[in-house]
Amino acid sequence: MPVPRQLRERCREFLGLTEEIRYIFPALLAGGGAHFVFVVTDGAITVVTTGIFSRTTPKAVWGTYPRRTRIGPVDTGAGAFFTFAGNDFELDDEYIPVVNAADAEIFARETLPEDPLPEL
Repeated sequence: MPVPRQLRERCREFLGLTEEIRYIFPALLAGGGAHFVFVVTDGAITVVTTGIFSRTTPKAVWGTYPRRTRIGPVDTGAGAFFTFAGNDFELDDEYIPVVNAADAEIFARETLPEDPLPEL
């Protein structure tokens, strides 16, 4: 399920004016706790916290990392987990391809599928 447009727009407020969102996905601090939205642009990975009680209301930037920072790999043994910036996060299975694509774009570009509509 894609991230709702309203959440994308709210997260955009935490980015620079010229940054365009390439990938976006929600995650939860493993073991319960705060919710986060990972926003990947051409230049950075911005992690926005939405707090404990909301998944859709961004509150503050938790951290900004260089785009060359690897997000995954996602461990799918007992749920979908990944470690980022020294913290363990949990995400819904449907967002695993988003994490994989964000990492592949930087670290394994040759594995990305060809753009079916390159003229757009």
